[in-house]
Amino acid sequence: MINKKRLIALTQKVLSIDSQNPPGKELKLAKFIEADMRSLGLDVKTYTYAKNRPNIVATLKGSLPRIKAKKEALLLTPHFDTVPIGDGWKFDPFGSQIIGDKLYGRGTSDDKGNLASSMEVMRSLVEDGFMPKKDIVMAATVDEETGSHYGIVPLLDKKVFTPKFALVLDSDEFDTIIAQKGLFHMNVQVFGKKAHGAYNWLGENAIEAAARIIAKLKKIKFKYKKHPILRPPTINIGTIKGGDKVNMVADFCEFSVDLRFLPGMDPKDLLAEIKEIVRSEAKRSKVIVDDLQQPYEIDPKNKYVKLWGDAVKVCKANAILKGSEGATVITFFKKHKIPAFATGFGAHGTAHTNDEYIHLSTLSKGTKALELFVKAYDETC
Repeated sequence: MINKKRLIALTQKVLSIDSQNPPGKELKLAKFIEADMRSLGLDVKTYTYAKNRPNIVATLKGSLPRIKAKKEALLLTPHFDTVPIGDGWKFDPFGSQIIGDKLYGRGTSDDKGNLASSMEVMRSLVEDGFMPKKDIVMAATVDEETGSHYGIVPLLDKKVFTPKFALVLDSDEFDTIIAQKGLFHMNVQVFGKKAHGAYNWLGENAIEAAARIIAKLKKIKFKYKKHPILRPPTINIGTIKGGDKVNMVADFCEFSVDLRFLPGMDPKDLLAEIKEIVRSEAKRSKVIVDDLQQPYEIDPKNKYVKLWGDAVKVCKANAILKGSEGATVITFFKKHKIPAFATGFGAHGTAHTNDEYIHLSTLSKGTKALELFVKAYDETC
């Protein structure tokens, strides 16, 4: 049975252990998670892809034959790194303060509340003597806040686990993320020719060429099919720099592009269109792709989505199906053909902010719903 008092104390404990990323200080918290899960008699392993940044994988093994139990596994995966604390907090960022129904601290919503919820579910299942048929796997991961390069990505690529279904614990107020946009990050470099600013016709101004390119990029009319829960594609210019001095013609300028695109759009076509625009205004240029994440969606009628909705209703809450305009780790499961969606129990609008908090009532209800979901999943064919 889920123990609310213990859940709150556990949340405060994981909040008290600094795991800011950058710089990537997850080791102390990783050791705590490992010890806590080992105390339950679970099969616990660590996987490290960057020094002092271990991922913790704890498995409650199913009673089915070993190969089948692993193949039918359910994966629960929160992350335990946080963004930096920063200045300007009124409340203790390490989780010592509860005011009414709110627990304050860095990571309460993103993602230590969800971490504590997952850990409490694993403890409750063991204490209640629950004997699953299928493996129940909890993977607490590092590096989510800076791209998951040392967390869920290599865990999946190296097939540390190959679950039948994955539930990503990283959302707010039971919001159930079943679709998200793709992400394209690009660096555009424009080369010109230096000249004296008073004789600018003798040079080629890279900044001015970049400005014309940006104007054209912002006018792109994307071809796409309207999505029921996602907004149209967007393009944002995030950074720009160039030139040496006010009275010189700039021979170099670079800017970064953030493009979010919908399921069904081909990133190869998008890249080709952007390169054509760049070439149209710059004699010499480079377009460097820094990151590409594919869009993702799961059928809202998927049986596991329905199971989750039913579990939430039992706990007198509502799982609203939503799309994510930003990137979450559910996209990494697409590559491996593992169905997934994201949910969680943070407080809307507080992640990455000063005085981040979580509603303890939401955390408690969510943890009870999560345990119900795990048990219902184990009964599915």
